[in-house]
Amino acid sequence: MDLDPDLSALRLLGGFFALRTLPGAVDGPDARRLPALAEGYAGADTQTGRDPVTLRVATVADRLGTGESRVAASLAQQGLAARLWSAALGCAVLYGRLPDLDPRLLRWDVRAAVPDDLWLTELRPLPGDAATLAEAVVHGHLEPLTAVLRVRYGVAPGLLWGNAGSALAATARELSRWARARGRTDVAERTRALTGELFAHPLLSATGIRTGTAFRRRSCCLYYRVPGGGLCGDCCLTRPPRSSPRSSPRSSPGAASG
Repeated sequence: MDLDPDLSALRLLGGFFALRTLPGAVDGPDARRLPALAEGYAGADTQTGRDPVTLRVATVADRLGTGESRVAASLAQQGLAARLWSAALGCAVLYGRLPDLDPRLLRWDVRAAVPDDLWLTELRPLPGDAATLAEAVVHGHLEPLTAVLRVRYGVAPGLLWGNAGSALAATARELSRWARARGRTDVAERTRALTGELFAHPLLSATGIRTGTAFRRRSCCLYYRVPGGGLCGDCCLTRPPRSSPRSSPRSSPGAASG
């Protein structure tokens, strides 16, 4: 199935999976003026106001009411990872193809609410296999983003890769639920196969333990440190540390973060 100009099949999966394309955009901001993700990965000058990573972390911190930039950086990264995995895996499963997600082609409205608002400026079809997915998401986005957040905010790489694994597992779980509800065994099988191959990647294989569609990560995203926050359903912790504020569990890890 060829990619259509609006990637309309993704809308069937819900708002977290949808990826807007500029040629078919009829609403929203003038996305051509939004910064490209590549600007943030390059470590753009934060004084220009064009660095999307810094702006997104500040936006997440403000919305969550946290003064800990490390916490906001972790949750901002998890939210973006979830959006990237959702769009990429959703396309690979439904179309059998992947749009080129080069960071220079993706615009980011960093002031938008959850989910992260991404715009694709050009549609370049690529194969929908696991190797292409890993190249697009892991190497094209998550590796450079991890490097920036480690240097700028001191977030541990293991935590960030745990976020990436959690987001991938949550994306696969939602796709599987959608497929089962509609009797789409083909979608469920392709989701399972691609997810298994992706979790075999060296940067994702040690992020957690998978049992079917369930996932238990080996790290914590620090959501418990947000006022009123708590532990995600896949957290390695069984209870928040004693020094944390009183909080309640979060039931939707990965796809609900940031």
